[in-house]
Amino acid sequence: MQPGLARIILLDTLGTLAMDSCLEQLRTAVASATNGMTTDDLTRRREGKWSAAEVLEHLYLSYTGTTKGCERCLQAGRPLARAPGWKDRLVTAVVVGAGYFPRGRKATKHTLPRGISAEKVLADIGSQIAAMDASIARCETQYGKNTRIMDHPVLGPLTAAQWRRFHWVHGKHHVKQILQLRERK
Repeated sequence: MQPGLARIILLDTLGTLAMDSCLEQLRTAVASATNGMTTDDLTRRREGKWSAAEVLEHLYLSYTGTTKGCERCLQAGRPLARAPGWKDRLVTAVVVGAGYFPRGRKATKHTLPRGISAEKVLADIGSQIAAMDASIARCETQYGKNTRIMDHPVLGPLTAAQWRRFHWVHGKHHVKQILQLRERK
């Protein structure tokens, strides 16, 4: 069976696309971490650190960025990934393979919080995860399970499965931060 075909069949049968389990866990973790948080809770920050709303916006921007990248691949009719180098393979093995996300790494400029309202980010983040998953699935179906579809700005070229796993590891890292901020009420 072609990669993603089972999900397409499920789409035809149920009228909705079943989300990848890794990204469904991510969506659940984000929803659980933010459940019951008020706007004040979300926007409270320690000096020099992001608030929970800014952490969520960073995640939101990473999801919309991945979705846009996938759409660019599909519009181009080909994967947009370069060949991986040894450094790409090493960093990908650590983050995606081992699930280790280093602390203190600066966010890329495209994912820095810009001031989107906490309410909008909170309302839309789940649907952005679903939209990203659908775009990744379309690339995987179009180009194959083992094809690197596009470059991550730090990790380099990733397959669809690696993109999903990256977002799970990255999201889990930030969910922990949100939970810590929540505890500091």
